[in-house]
Amino acid sequence: MTTSNVTRRFVSKTAAAASALIATPFVRGAYAAGKLSIGFWDHWVPGANKAAEAVSKAWAEKEKVDLHIDFITSQGNKLILTAAAEAQARSGHDILALGSWDAANYAEKLTPVDDVMAPLIKANGAASAITTYLGKIGGKWMAVPATPGAQFKGPCSRIDLLKQHAGIDIQQIYPAGGPPKAEAWTLDVFLKAAADCHKAGVPFAIGLGTTADSVDTWGAIFQAFGGELVNAKGDITVNSDKVRQALEYGRKLAAVLPPDAPSYDDATNNRAFVAGKTAMIMNPPSAWAVARRDQPQIAEQTWHHGMASGPAGRHGPFTTPFWGLWNFGKNQSAGKSLLAALSQAPAIEAMVKASAGFDIPAFANLTTMKVWAEEGPPKGTLFHYPNPYNHQTLSIAAAPAPHKIAVQIYRQGLQTQMVVRYAIKGETMDKVIGWAASELEGYMRT
Repeated sequence: MTTSNVTRRFVSKTAAAASALIATPFVRGAYAAGKLSIGFWDHWVPGANKAAEAVSKAWAEKEKVDLHIDFITSQGNKLILTAAAEAQARSGHDILALGSWDAANYAEKLTPVDDVMAPLIKANGAASAITTYLGKIGGKWMAVPATPGAQFKGPCSRIDLLKQHAGIDIQQIYPAGGPPKAEAWTLDVFLKAAADCHKAGVPFAIGLGTTADSVDTWGAIFQAFGGELVNAKGDITVNSDKVRQALEYGRKLAAVLPPDAPSYDDATNNRAFVAGKTAMIMNPPSAWAVARRDQPQIAEQTWHHGMASGPAGRHGPFTTPFWGLWNFGKNQSAGKSLLAALSQAPAIEAMVKASAGFDIPAFANLTTMKVWAEEGPPKGTLFHYPNPYNHQTLSIAAAPAPHKIAVQIYRQGLQTQMVVRYAIKGETMDKVIGWAASELEGYMRT
């Protein structure tokens, strides 16, 4: 058995892994002495790779499989390029970590995994609606939801600054250990708080760029108004009152965001938060984790919680990766068995713990693990991060459009571009909507 790290960073080889983590519905021995390779995403949280590695090694030892493990960085799009190269060459890893849209993108080159997902859903509860939208293609599960990297990009707030400048006690609205009291946590309240904090010199660090963090945030805001650009049938619906309401809200919010918001990448908001320059970002707990290490006084004042609600409800930006089994792999049975082993509740809990609560399982029964209640400081800061009371709809920007259109909306950051054109560049709303409609028509021709 071998392990390598495509980033050249050494990953310690975890020898001890409880065999209790491994429980699969497949018959042992059918693939004894066979070979298998898996390419995991190289986690951002230091040490988080060890749990997936330990589970995989324990499975391989039990099943007598010669397993090769790689950890592949997403920096420089290396994981994306790896998937594209392997799909084209029909050679490479047997199992590969895939991005949110890639189960649809590579559906013709993946092995359906309904026989893996059915017992997992029975044991762990239903897969979330957004995971189903992304992973179930043409009525078949084309990949298994991966725990490492699955994340809610909701508000990550400074307790003290919201209280001091906006009069909001966010811990009272989202109390640790209890259900949210978020009826009054609306987009109007969110906008007023953003204006108050901007006036105080600690503006919400929300981007208007075209990278994932900005796209996810504005996708959720559009959805909170019911502002679909393309509906589930594939009809262009951008010219609607609901999209216009979302754009008007975007204009008001953009006015109280940092002036460099259109140039944000996925690290800009994190840096602002750790530097103490903002009262809120939209982010999983990675910024808090860095603050816990480098700026503990900021970490101690951090609270993760749900999105504000709009006229069409409360929508939380969520992204989830997958593990795909290539249909050109030579050891299909072993591949399915390993996917099942990685998705058992004890294995998932080990991964969540290793990531300090960053990772969120796709299954309904696995969102109340102790790690989210116990992590700190302050204790309870992650309690509401996995949406334990299902008080918001987890979704992804561009849903519910058909995948080949949605992925282009997402990759191009169409919603953020619309807000920038209207709110920053001063184009008329009709011109912005006309431009977006033209872009969408182009997406449909590709």
